[in-house]
Amino acid sequence: MPLAISADDQYSPWTGLVYIFNLIVGTGALTLPASFLKAGWGLGVGLIVILAFVSYITATFVLEALSCANFIVRYKRMKILSRVSHRISRANQINQSETEDEIDETNEDAPLFTPTEDALERFPSQPRHFYSLSEKLEMSDMANMFFGRFGQILFFLCFAIYLYGDLAIYTAVVSKSLSDVICTYEPNVNSSCGDNLSPNTECWEGFSFTRLSIYRILIAIFFACMGPFAFFNVQKTKYLQLFTSFMRWLAFTVMISLAVRQLILKGPEGHPSVANISGLPALLGASVYSFMCHHSLPGLIAPISGNNQMKRLLALDYGLIASFYLLLSLTGVFAFSQPDELYTLVFNPRCSASDIEDSTFMRIIGYFLALFPVFTLSTSFPIIAITLKNNLQNATVGSNTASYPWIVQHLLFPFLSVIPPVLVALISEDLEILVRITGSFAGAGIQYIIPALLVFFARREVKRLPSGDSVNMFASPFQGATWVVLVLLWATACILLVFFKLFLS
Repeated sequence: MPLAISADDQYSPWTGLVYIFNLIVGTGALTLPASFLKAGWGLGVGLIVILAFVSYITATFVLEALSCANFIVRYKRMKILSRVSHRISRANQINQSETEDEIDETNEDAPLFTPTEDALERFPSQPRHFYSLSEKLEMSDMANMFFGRFGQILFFLCFAIYLYGDLAIYTAVVSKSLSDVICTYEPNVNSSCGDNLSPNTECWEGFSFTRLSIYRILIAIFFACMGPFAFFNVQKTKYLQLFTSFMRWLAFTVMISLAVRQLILKGPEGHPSVANISGLPALLGASVYSFMCHHSLPGLIAPISGNNQMKRLLALDYGLIASFYLLLSLTGVFAFSQPDELYTLVFNPRCSASDIEDSTFMRIIGYFLALFPVFTLSTSFPIIAITLKNNLQNATVGSNTASYPWIVQHLLFPFLSVIPPVLVALISEDLEILVRITGSFAGAGIQYIIPALLVFFARREVKRLPSGDSVNMFASPFQGATWVVLVLLWATACILLVFFKLFLS
């Protein structure tokens, strides 16, 4: 049975806001300006707003499903405590003349443990107070509560594919970004900053180390630095999250400021159309998962102290992130004639497509922005690894591992969560197929389909319990089956459009 988070493991709502911000904002944002150019700035603005709104809807679905799961857990726990308390009362009536010690020694019907007054007072008599977000539950716990066996299997497959794929991509992208910065030998200066160079090209002129060997060494270093976080909980990454949040804000601010400066000094060099329907699949494929945080949301919410304002905090996060995405894309698509597929390359004077002047300052900025994926993904890696570890554990041995050997409790699942994706990244740095499967299909399931189905079945399950229809302060503002159906239809449309772009175009 899950337990409530202790006070020592809690953090403030604003710290939780930072965690969620860091989890959502990734390198996918760097592909948005080029996608805006293909689809048109008007269509791009509209789609980003819709995506932010739909993703916020499904995030509130996760909140409501989590509160319903809390209700069920607390209700069952209260029933157990009530039965034990009733047994004690009956034992006291039968043995009024005996002391409590004598009862424990002679009465076989006496309970093995006696709940304290604090334990009983912890759960108020009104079931409506059972709605909470403080129990330590994961998505897999909710799937086990609300889905049947077949649904649980599909959930676990979708979840495992997405999280393993994410971790493999993060490992490869971070190591690739670092190797591109470290390796200085470029036989052809116009090779777009080394992106078109063979992995067997020398990393440094006159040395036998190739780019591929450096890439693999960096994977090992990345694993040594980030892997240990999988052995702990999310709270242990607090200062790493705060540092990375600052670096992300700085990187976005720098890119937006340089684009605005370009507009002021040279005027708009880009002339995108307002809307181009043929570019919609490309834009959708680049941006549909730019607001993903649902897989780790339960684990991030539970430790937040005073999480009564989570819907408001989520709205603030989504609004802030959508504003950043729009500013980044609109300034980039008008300031530069042809934004690169990876937007940070625009600011590197070594790139042939760069519209930025070559200077020492711009070279420093170029290196800083080239390391942007390192800043963004390095802190998301521990959160996702911890989420995967917890869900692997819940799906196999359950949340209570006390009866299992120490090696299972503390070593097996952390290693299972980080070693397979690292091995995939070591085998190949070309993860195009993995990106397609991870983002296009498993990602839609995690962000849209699973939250919609969870909240639908959670509402139905809770209403079967006494007072389950009482007011739930964590309920999504989007009530009714209509919203669930609309989200499922949206998910279907996204999958079909991305499928068309990836495999049929």
